[in-house]
Amino acid sequence: MASLGVNPSRTPQGPGPGAASSGFSSPAPVAGPREAEEEEVEEEEELAEIHLCVLWNSGYMGIAYYDTSDSTIYFMPDAPDHESLKLLQRVLDEINPQSVVTSAKQDENMTRFLGKLASQEHRQPKRPEIVFLPSVDFGLEISKQRLLSGNYSFIPDSMTATEKILFLSSIIPFDCLLTVRALGGLLKFLGRRRIGVELEDYNVSVPILGFKKFMLTHLVNIDQDTYSVLQIFKSESHPSAYKVASGLKEGLSLFGILNRCRCKRGEKLLRLWFTRPTHDLGELNSRLDVIQFFLLPQNLDMAQMLHRLLGHIKNVPLILKRMKLSHTKVSDWQVLYKTVYGALGLRDACRSLPQSIQLFRDIAQEFSDDLHHIASLIGKVVDFEGSLAENRFTVLPNIDPEIDEKKRRLMGLPSFLTEVARKELENLDSRIPSCSVIYIPLIGFLLSIPRLPFMVEASDFEINGLDFMFLSEEKLHYRSARTKELDALLGDLHCEIRDQETLLMYQLQCQVLARAAVLTQVLDLASRLDVLLALASAARDYGYSRPRYSPQVLGVRIQNGRHPLMELCARTFVPNSTECGGDKGRVKVITGPNSSGKSIYLKQVAKAVNNATAQSLVLIDEFGKGTNTVDGLALLAAVLRHWLARGPTCPHIFVATNFLSLVQLQLLPQGPLVQYLTMETCEDGNDLVFFYQVCEGVAKASHASHTAAQAGLPDKLVARGKEVSDLIRSGKPIKPLKDLLKKNQMENCQTLVDKFMKLDLEDPNLDLNIFMSQEVLPAATSIL
Repeated sequence: MASLGVNPSRTPQGPGPGAASSGFSSPAPVAGPREAEEEEVEEEEELAEIHLCVLWNSGYMGIAYYDTSDSTIYFMPDAPDHESLKLLQRVLDEINPQSVVTSAKQDENMTRFLGKLASQEHRQPKRPEIVFLPSVDFGLEISKQRLLSGNYSFIPDSMTATEKILFLSSIIPFDCLLTVRALGGLLKFLGRRRIGVELEDYNVSVPILGFKKFMLTHLVNIDQDTYSVLQIFKSESHPSAYKVASGLKEGLSLFGILNRCRCKRGEKLLRLWFTRPTHDLGELNSRLDVIQFFLLPQNLDMAQMLHRLLGHIKNVPLILKRMKLSHTKVSDWQVLYKTVYGALGLRDACRSLPQSIQLFRDIAQEFSDDLHHIASLIGKVVDFEGSLAENRFTVLPNIDPEIDEKKRRLMGLPSFLTEVARKELENLDSRIPSCSVIYIPLIGFLLSIPRLPFMVEASDFEINGLDFMFLSEEKLHYRSARTKELDALLGDLHCEIRDQETLLMYQLQCQVLARAAVLTQVLDLASRLDVLLALASAARDYGYSRPRYSPQVLGVRIQNGRHPLMELCARTFVPNSTECGGDKGRVKVITGPNSSGKSIYLKQVAKAVNNATAQSLVLIDEFGKGTNTVDGLALLAAVLRHWLARGPTCPHIFVATNFLSLVQLQLLPQGPLVQYLTMETCEDGNDLVFFYQVCEGVAKASHASHTAAQAGLPDKLVARGKEVSDLIRSGKPIKPLKDLLKKNQMENCQTLVDKFMKLDLEDPNLDLNIFMSQEVLPAATSIL
């Protein structure tokens, strides 16, 4: 209960009035550092939802979705899609919507697709809700009307109806009929569900801060298995007990070591680039130009300065959404102020950088003077210290003379109320030691006295000349003739000041929302700069070099390539070069002993047989795992022959295998498309030395005896095992050793030999350590 109060009290010596004290109390300042309040803006971004609307007709798709994280509607212009709806599936995999909205009158293919989607009970992430709306909600004319009559804060109020139509026509492709109908259906769904405004008055509409186009062209198709196997992402449970509920943290992954982004939006964009990799050479080289610029030693200071400025760029869309709903927090104004000034700093810095680089030119041009206008308005109007102290929006002096006058009157009240309380105390019962005059918003001025021991029943509260109001915290509150005069004289100053400052805040919000487009552009370009600075920092620390792309499908050429994760974990790491395509062939068969580095040289892909094209890169590791040797070998040979039959359109393939019979039995056709590689090793006595270097050729053996020796098997057994293996390979009879002629020794030896002969040294599922510990060692012990 906010109050103004003074507390004159009687001295213990007598009934006369004693020294009076005055006080002015206001709501306590917000506890905690300001940084914590600013971080709150970032944290809420994780609760975002996406609602998608889709229509498919005559081979074309119209898609639109609403993202609550930035209150923006994204749409894809009418795009062709196959009857299997592969394009729709890619969109769903990428954005993971909370709900999918479509017409109840839908094509059979769409009905079948959505039915299958809804039946995936164990789908991760969680399957979306399928919502069917009446077909009338997707009518073309009614959809156009919904779009044109919408309440959009990014459109200035000064625009006429005609200007508004022209403005929206420049953003929304009204010639794409399916997209327009999908947008209309989405607006209907948002209004019916009241997404984000469920608890607001019904006249508050769903906030829409912009329309943006999105496309899925020029993208590389990578399935989820590949992301997992290549460790591009790796989610782990958060070790902090306080953050378990917030989800997972990033483990050791490619994304994890490259993510040095300064702001949340940059981190989100980096993840988007990983999940939506492009093969647009113009876009790729545009990104690399920025990274290369910041890798130059003379530009390191500039990179660090820009990195610091990016720390001020916060989650503007969430603030704009709260402004649209009139839910602006005190901290939002300070965060927005810092964001705008950070953006102006970025603009000034980029204007001094080479304008031949697209990103620098975009920031220099797109960060318009609207930012100065926003910053100037906020800086001149908002009293940041006063707002934090009172936990509400307050304005600086000299903004509104009427507000200034009322605040002066309010600030002069304590001394005035001291005198009023002193006079009231003179007329009260001498047993009452003190009193105060307080102010309560919406109630007015009251006389407050302490509850005395004899005041037990409600009747005891009655005092002549005073109107009893209520008892609170052992204090009795009354109206008196003087407090009524104060109400008439001073009125509801608190409420009037709040109302007038709230009106100013609303006017300031309108000014900011009218310039929301430039703030959105700031976030987009700043996020892009944030990502490229992060990648430049990682490239500098890890010694990465710029790749060169060719518009022709020539192949892959890597000079001294390194595994970005393994080199961070291993004490020594050996780089390897790779060439694929042209006279180097398109199919690489890599053989070598266990632990020689084949799996580090490459990782496995899924769905490759059905989807691989001439431009695909297919990586296969341990093909046939889980099958017997013959079946696994036959499947591998069949898959490779399937691709080789394509001739020049064969994909680029790297396959690591322990199936040496693939080469020994000549299961693959001879020709320039196939090249055999192996991991270089050297035998030094009984030791096998790994060089972890790729070279041309074929491994001669899997070196199981070396693996057995490393596992700790006795030297005699290792030597005997190698001898028996050589006899089997050469087709010669196996003779027992002379010192094993005893019957029981012969039986045990025969058991050991039988088990060893059944051992398939080329089986990729073979674990020699388990075999030796469970089978060989017990038999060997009985023999020896």
